[in-house]
Amino acid sequence: MRGRLVVLVSVCILVVVVAVVLAVWYVRSGKLASQAGASGTSTSTSPSEATSPTTPESAPTAVYAHNLMLRRGPDFRIYVRWLRGNMIRTRRDVIPTFDDPESFILEIKAGVIRANIGDIGNFLNAGDIANAPLRNMTLLADGDNIKLQGTLHKLISMPVEIIGSVAATPDNRIQVHVIKLSVLKLPLKWLLGGLHISVSDLFNSRGIPGVEVSGNDIYLDTLKLLPPPHIHGQLTNVRVVTPDIEEVFGNAEEAATKVEQWRNFLSLKDGTIDFGKLTMHHVDLTMVDISNDAWFDLDLNNYQKQLVNGYTRMTPEAGLQIFMPDLDKLPKSTGTQNISMEWLKHRNLPPPPDVISK
Repeated sequence: MRGRLVVLVSVCILVVVVAVVLAVWYVRSGKLASQAGASGTSTSTSPSEATSPTTPESAPTAVYAHNLMLRRGPDFRIYVRWLRGNMIRTRRDVIPTFDDPESFILEIKAGVIRANIGDIGNFLNAGDIANAPLRNMTLLADGDNIKLQGTLHKLISMPVEIIGSVAATPDNRIQVHVIKLSVLKLPLKWLLGGLHISVSDLFNSRGIPGVEVSGNDIYLDTLKLLPPPHIHGQLTNVRVVTPDIEEVFGNAEEAATKVEQWRNFLSLKDGTIDFGKLTMHHVDLTMVDISNDAWFDLDLNNYQKQLVNGYTRMTPEAGLQIFMPDLDKLPKSTGTQNISMEWLKHRNLPPPPDVISK
């Protein structure tokens, strides 16, 4: 009798356990199915894929700039005569920040931008082109054209000179059409035919990011070729304006003329950005050049020094206006500008001089 009772109790316990397991499985399956149905995605979707691609926090930040010179290190500068566009984050989970120019691209709706031709040559010499057959390259303006000089390593080292015209292509690249190629300072046609030197011989067969050669044309993709922050947009015109190369995006030339008397500034609206230790949501930030010179010199590697030596005020809408000196106007020795704990402890001590002056 006792044995039967033990068996009966065991069977009951087993039935209860199975029922509980089935109930848990049913509830979890229904919850997962409802979640998948509500989101329109499978349960294997990664968190980044499930996140909406555009939220108030991840929305693009509108950018307006006038007479802005962006420095990227000591040897490269971009001159923004006028720009209207967006700051687009390159990674969905990374907030755009001035401290990491790779964290965003500038998507231009309308703009007039210049880059010094010599700066481009210096940058290319320090980059991937150093492994190309053409080395020690120098870029110069030659009237409406670009002149490229360098040393070609093919059998022997030979000085090379190229002169090419520039134009914009439908796919937003710069086309350099070679109209003259000279080796050893003699026209190419005067050389022995056995050398077989062409434009493609000047570059590595593996290619340089942003450079493509086709016949007598060299195509430059500035988004891949030049240092960040990268610039992208509908390129409508390219021309040489000695000593620079100028790119026009959209229908910007008329706008650039209208704002010619405006102050030099950089204005950012909406989205989220980081700068230094600060994160600004629903961005409302304007940086204004204190000086009255041609360009607002903003160095992305040293902009915090410019912030420290300028002054900041908050607008009634809780935005920030920052009045900044150019990089070359910074004092050689700023000393400490922190408010010390010792000053906080003594009510009768006067404020620091740099605070009063601002």
